[in-house]
Amino acid sequence: MGFVKEFKEFAIKGNAIDLAVGVIIGAAFGTIVNSIINDLIMPVVGAIIGKPDFSSLYYVLKDPSNGVSAGMTLENARKVDGASIFAYGNFITVAINFLLLAFVIFMMVRYINKLKKQPAPVAEEPAPPSSTDQLLIEIRDELKKKA
Repeated sequence: MGFVKEFKEFAIKGNAIDLAVGVIIGAAFGTIVNSIINDLIMPVVGAIIGKPDFSSLYYVLKDPSNGVSAGMTLENARKVDGASIFAYGNFITVAINFLLLAFVIFMMVRYINKLKKQPAPVAEEPAPPSSTDQLLIEIRDELKKKA
């Protein structure tokens, strides 16, 4: 019975709940970023570079059977016996995804930190005393000197 109580206390703690919420939101956020990359950014990059899908880019390091031909898809090139394939295209896609995700998270954290900062209260300078007040201050100071 002690194990169940201990687990309940752990699960109800604020840190565990905050972590769970963070993981769920992070997964949903990852889906949004993937959509931004795949649906908005990659078509533009593809139009500039000329190849919208980086995942199919590869370089043949070793092909003893000469079975890999130019224009062959990555999947078919990997099926050739003895061929060593350097598939760098998927890495490019993953690196772009990471950089964009890191940038968006940076901007979000930066914005949240700006919202958290409360402006320091500005101390207003007191208004100068009126001529009557100034006269009374001078009289007070003269009386202090005589006393």
